[in-house]
Amino acid sequence: MTSSHTDCHFCLQSLRGRKYALREENAYCVPCYDSLYANPCEECKQPIECNSKDLAYKGRHWHEGCFRCAKCSHSLVEKPFAVKDEVLLCTKCYSDEYSSKCFHCQKTIMPGSRKMEFKGSSWHESCFVCQYCQQPLGTKPLITKDNENYCVPCFEKQFAHHCYACKKVITSGGVTYHDQPWHKECFVCAVCKTQLSRQRFISKDECPYCVDCFSEFYAKKCASCKKPVTGLGGAKYISFEDRQWHRECFNCTKCSISLVGHEFLTQQDDILCHKCGSA
Repeated sequence: MTSSHTDCHFCLQSLRGRKYALREENAYCVPCYDSLYANPCEECKQPIECNSKDLAYKGRHWHEGCFRCAKCSHSLVEKPFAVKDEVLLCTKCYSDEYSSKCFHCQKTIMPGSRKMEFKGSSWHESCFVCQYCQQPLGTKPLITKDNENYCVPCFEKQFAHHCYACKKVITSGGVTYHDQPWHKECFVCAVCKTQLSRQRFISKDECPYCVDCFSEFYAKKCASCKKPVTGLGGAKYISFEDRQWHRECFNCTKCSISLVGHEFLTQQDDILCHKCGSA
C-alpha cells in the first residue's frame, strides 16, 4: 500500500510515497513491519517478508517456494499433502514410504481413502469382497479359508458340512462319527441324550451310547456280582461258555480262592477250585 498521510507507527518516518503494511489499524513501513512481525520460514529460516506469500500450517510458516515435499521436492502449493514427524510429504511419497499395502492387490492404500482391516492385514474397500460372489464384505460376518474370505452364505454353500442329526450347517468344530459330521450338541447318547463329545461312549448298531446306558441295556452281567461286564478302559474279564465274570469275581464258590489262571470245575451254576470240586 502507499500513502501520503501517515507515518510509520514504529520508526515515525513518513510513509508518503512509500509502501507500507497495516497491523491492528497501525501502519508500518516495510522494513519495520518485516523486522517486527515477519514469520521465519520453516525451510530456509529466513523471514517471510510482507511482500511475499506466507503459507501457514498448524502454526508453522513457509515461503511459497519453500513449501515443497521433503522427499521429491515437488511444490505442495494447492496440492494435497501429508505430514510425518513434522516433515511435509506429497501423497505419493507418503504412500510409498508409510502407507499400507492392500493384502489382495498389493497396491498402496492412499491416505484419506477408506481401508478395511482384518486379522492384522489391510484391504482397499473395493478389494475386501467375498471370494465367491464378489460382493463387498464391509463389516458383515465372514469366514476365511485358504487365505480367502467368504460371506457366510457362500461359505456354507461351497464348503460347510451338514450335521448328520439335525441336517443344519456346522460352522465350526463338530464331531466325526462313522465318517459323518455332527454338531457337538447333537452327538448324544441314543438313550439318555447326554452329550458324548467329551466322554467315553460305546457304539452299537451304528448308534452311540454313554457307558452307563450301554451297560444297563446291552452289557452282559457278571455271573457272580451281577454287575455289567464291559471291558472298558482295559479291564479284563473271564468268559466261559455263555457266562462272564469280572476278573476279581472269578473265585471258587466255596472257598473264594481266585480261579484266574487255575483249573476249575463247574457244578450247576457254581465254579469250584479243584480241591473243593473233588471233595
